[in-house]
Amino acid sequence: MKELTKAEEQIMHELWRLEKAFVNDILEQLPEPRPAYNTVSTIVRILERKGFVGHEAFGKSHQYFPVITKKEYSQHLVKNLAGNYFSNSVKQMFSFFSREKKLSLSELEELKQLIEKEIEQKSTNQ
Repeated sequence: MKELTKAEEQIMHELWRLEKAFVNDILEQLPEPRPAYNTVSTIVRILERKGFVGHEAFGKSHQYFPVITKKEYSQHLVKNLAGNYFSNSVKQMFSFFSREKKLSLSELEELKQLIEKEIEQKSTNQ
């Protein structure tokens, strides 16, 4: 799966949220100053060529929909991030973010509870 440009990602976020949309629908959701209609239309067609978007034709109009889910793309990005910057080590990646983001004690406690819950689930599934 290819990574998206910032503009492509912005369009995909709107399509994931809307589920199905014409170019005008996407355009209306974008913040000011909005890009030109043709710009959004071009980006959507690029996303379609990349395999992220499909369409249904209504005469000369096309209604677009995501083919790749937000979860699938998020998993791809995190996997690439871990591989490219943290030697595929989730431990290293987590350590980096916990230090750099200067997590509060309550945030660290929440993460600890999530990890403990995951450990419990994995130990009962064995």
